[in-house]
Amino acid sequence: MRYHNITKDDMLNGDGLRVVLWVAGCTHCCESCQNPVTWDPNGGLLFDENAKQEIFEQLDKDYISGITFSGGDPLHPANSFDVRNLMAEIKAKYPHKTIWLYTGDTWEEICRYPLMEYVDVLVDGEFHIAELDPKLLWKGSRNQRVINVKKTLAKENPEIPVLHCGDYAGEEELPRMTCPRE
Repeated sequence: MRYHNITKDDMLNGDGLRVVLWVAGCTHCCESCQNPVTWDPNGGLLFDENAKQEIFEQLDKDYISGITFSGGDPLHPANSFDVRNLMAEIKAKYPHKTIWLYTGDTWEEICRYPLMEYVDVLVDGEFHIAELDPKLLWKGSRNQRVINVKKTLAKENPEIPVLHCGDYAGEEELPRMTCPRE
């Protein structure tokens, strides 16, 4: 796995203060992507033991809520195996820290992936410039969803996601979406 950056004390990519791992590699190539430099799976730096220790040093801090995996796409074939292993190690070492995952894939495509057992919140779907709304919580376009993975996987039918939050700050009631069937 390769990565471009490790962001510390991040407040933009999930609840609370977080550490963010920006991986290299994405096949979605969304128009007006905020990180096109991360599309090349051979770009960036090799994720090594020093990078992992940098993440652990951040997660050791009480005020850090957890880690967010972004990019690029953490589920790109160049990343998914190493991301899964890192998630497993983080959950074992820091069981009270949350794991957020951003991907251009949809919940319906990935809900059965084994690594979902480690994810607390998933932001799914490609970014669509035509649906851009800068006021949305944790996502860039209206088609994307912020999904509570733990609650969703606990349901009888986990293919219908439970949303983690509404679209805007201050919404009293969280909307529940059902997913269109193809």
